[in-house]
Amino acid sequence: MQTPKVLNVGGNSKTTRMPTHYEKWQQCYLDIDPRWNPDILCDARELTTQTAGNFDAIYCSHNLEHYYAHDVSKVLAGFLHVLVPDGFAEIKVPDIRLVMQAMLERNLDIDEPLYLSTAGPISTRDVIYGYGAEIERTGNDFFAHKTGFTPTSLQRVLNAAGFPFVLLAKGELEILALAFQKPPTPQQFQMFGYPR
Repeated sequence: MQTPKVLNVGGNSKTTRMPTHYEKWQQCYLDIDPRWNPDILCDARELTTQTAGNFDAIYCSHNLEHYYAHDVSKVLAGFLHVLVPDGFAEIKVPDIRLVMQAMLERNLDIDEPLYLSTAGPISTRDVIYGYGAEIERTGNDFFAHKTGFTPTSLQRVLNAAGFPFVLLAKGELEILALAFQKPPTPQQFQMFGYPR
């Protein structure tokens, strides 16, 4: 049996670990920033220029919000292009509704820390507009956030793009989506801990 392949879209450095369920997979990294020496140097909006049906999964963690709303469909069309027919996309994005709710409940200003990450304090402004310190340090606007999602809006764009089967879960201020072109297999359900 051939080793399954996963494409990490916008995963930065190869030292950035993927979830453990991809440990035994062949991992390929795509990024727009040449500093990270990705396997594929490409803007995710141009994924349709890559080989079709070459990956069993897409892993896209906190990258989809870096595109304008009208470009998200281009990125997702690229996901469909590079995935095998029974492949899937695992997508994580900030949950704008939960972020705004947390800001209001904690009575925070937009620049006060919302949570602490390995990069340092993250404010509501950073979640909405992109990590300001990195944008300022590099001068690269591709680090900016250009759209946002709620569970409902993420489900809608995934369905419209051609992923009719979507499983959603909430994380800490984020949404996790598993998007399929075909009904998930028992093995795929098991991979993510869902009961059959």
